[in-house]
Amino acid sequence: MKSTERHKLKENEFASSVSRARSVIDTRRGDISRIVIVGMVIAAVIGGYSVWRQSRHAKASAAMAAGLAIYEAPVMAAPAAPAPGSPMPVQQAGTYATEQAKFEAALPRLLEAANQYPNTDAGIVARYYAASALASLGRYPEAEQRFQEVVDKAGSGIYARTGKLGVADAQVAQGKFDNAITIYREMSADSSSAVPLDGVLMELGRTYLRAGRKDEAARTFSRIVDEFPQSAYVADAKRELAEARKG
Repeated sequence: MKSTERHKLKENEFASSVSRARSVIDTRRGDISRIVIVGMVIAAVIGGYSVWRQSRHAKASAAMAAGLAIYEAPVMAAPAAPAPGSPMPVQQAGTYATEQAKFEAALPRLLEAANQYPNTDAGIVARYYAASALASLGRYPEAEQRFQEVVDKAGSGIYARTGKLGVADAQVAQGKFDNAITIYREMSADSSSAVPLDGVLMELGRTYLRAGRKDEAARTFSRIVDEFPQSAYVADAKRELAEARKG
């Protein structure tokens, strides 16, 4: 076969292949269009969700930060009463006259962030500090509830553990010693916990003491002295141990 004939044959084969491909595309144009459209929609949804999620986390962080700024604001006593005829003193911006005033101001902002963004990290942090503010204000039943919500939402994160401590602390304040002891004992047995064991044992020992269970309190304080000789709690543990050993 001559080269010119072979060249024409290849051209005919190529033209035939193009024609078949075009025919397939024309036949399946609707299916292909739908596949392309679906792919575009999926990509748009994924992209839109990512943007929405980033925006939501940014808003949650801003809301939490606004409440936390108040929670951590300095407390400065109001200026003394002015001399007669002088203008009344004004509280310095960004400060509060009392701890109570500060926590009362922070609480609604923290709860707003927690409730508006309940499952975000920032929302969980806001809920934790709202619970802490409630405890500082002496509203222990509410504090216990909010701390428990932190535990429920935080999964295996650090705030799940600190939330448990908050629950127990609020229970102690309400005289629910047995419930609190159960939590402290569970946490003291958790070798994977990021919460310092000596601190948990200190709270456990004090709760035993308040519940009148002096022998158990003494054993717990002894653990701190023996197992954590460099702990910042050792001096307190020795003092509490002496108290527990009194008749």
